[in-house]
Amino acid sequence: MNMGRAHWLYLAPALLLLGVFLVYPSAETIRLSFYGPRSDTFVGFQNYIQAFTSRPMIIAFRNNLLWLVVFTTFTVGMGLVLAVLLDRVRYEAVIKSVIFLPMAISYVAAGVIWRFVYAFRPAVSPQIGLLNAIVVALGGQPVGWLIERPWINNLALIVVGVWVWTGFCMVVLSAAYKGIPKEMQEAARIDGANEWQVFRHVTIPFLKSTLAVVTTTMIVFVLKVFDIVYMMTNGAYDTDVIANRMYNEMFQFNNYGLASAIAVVLFLAIIPFLVINVRRFRTQEAVR
Repeated sequence: MNMGRAHWLYLAPALLLLGVFLVYPSAETIRLSFYGPRSDTFVGFQNYIQAFTSRPMIIAFRNNLLWLVVFTTFTVGMGLVLAVLLDRVRYEAVIKSVIFLPMAISYVAAGVIWRFVYAFRPAVSPQIGLLNAIVVALGGQPVGWLIERPWINNLALIVVGVWVWTGFCMVVLSAAYKGIPKEMQEAARIDGANEWQVFRHVTIPFLKSTLAVVTTTMIVFVLKVFDIVYMMTNGAYDTDVIANRMYNEMFQFNNYGLASAIAVVLFLAIIPFLVINVRRFRTQEAVR
């Protein structure tokens, strides 16, 4: 056997699996996106035009943008703050385990839990939802957290995502924070820097690459967020997002062409952030 070609023999099974389960489905999805609802009539770019102009899709794009800004800011921001603060407490491991615990729960289970938290009943009925029970106990009126459109219900869903993912950001950033030379921080304090200045001019620069990786990871997740929305509202009351819209077009309305076009749009939206992560990883490996 030609040793120069022997490596292809070892790569063949992996390449075959990638071709069958990744390349072919992607190519078929792109092809179907140019056909009508039953994939029997060529419609050109009509599905893509509808994907960017129909009211349900505009709502989905708006909500995904809201998720992108709020979710990413809070998960990364709270993860960073917790990583720094918990490094100084006595029972650090225990507290971090509690905060990280939601990551061990499936998104479906998290949706079920928070549906009970947000449960709403008229003011004359006993409140079974934790949040509304607290509101009523404080003298307020119960709020339909999942039906008050357009901001309250979307923000309520984002809270669930933040609850699940903050622990992940905290753990990753905490590991990077512990790698900062303590001598650098102590030297800054000796030079008269307060804690905020140490955080801003010492901690943040050292964590910059890790923050970039965590941020892009959260962006990739939030662009394809599906489980939480599907479980809690299924896109009702103007809470739809792109991935949930794609699912409904495919399995509820049987519009395979539009669903495929939405899938392609979602794929193209995610690619730049994947490329950024890969390039950053290669840069870090080159430095090592």
